[in-house]
Amino acid sequence: MKGIFVHPTSVVNPDSSIGEGTKVWHYSHIMEGVQMGRDCVLGQNVFVGRNVVLGNNVKVQNNVSLYEGVQLEDAVFCGPSMVFTNVINPRSEISKKNEFQPTLVQKGATLGANSTILCGNEIGKYALVGAGAVVTKDVPDYGLVVGNPGRLVGWVCQCGVKLEFSSNEAQCAACDRRYSRQGDRVVELSVGR
Repeated sequence: MKGIFVHPTSVVNPDSSIGEGTKVWHYSHIMEGVQMGRDCVLGQNVFVGRNVVLGNNVKVQNNVSLYEGVQLEDAVFCGPSMVFTNVINPRSEISKKNEFQPTLVQKGATLGANSTILCGNEIGKYALVGAGAVVTKDVPDYGLVVGNPGRLVGWVCQCGVKLEFSSNEAQCAACDRRYSRQGDRVVELSVGR
């Protein structure tokens, strides 16, 4: 696998595709059918299940398992020890592989350390799920979700800074991007600096 780094303690199944510039660190395991883009980083002890799809520039911190049905678009960040599921009601003695539910994490979203994302939900682009939050429903684009169960408490800029809205408009204090709030949606109006 030219142009990638795989630590000698890691296992990569040969029929997976890993993009150039990607780094796979200690004790990680990539199963068959995985499609991983370029310039990704998988930390220590990361498991990537069958047929999982990762875009470009995805960062997965230590002790994260990406189970079958998970799709991470470009520039997604998975914090240390965060959790994905793929079955709503698992049982040890009953096979539920035909009940796997997909989870889509859209471009630029951040999933904080120790957060849990229940399967069948979608995380919108540039959303930020706080550390320890438990996501039980879809998160909108730019949404800031915290708590258990996760609840929408605000909005964040593409750069990650919390937005303060006045008359349904906001300008990021850090990068000057501008946004409009339309009900339970936020859309970017323009790029700042």
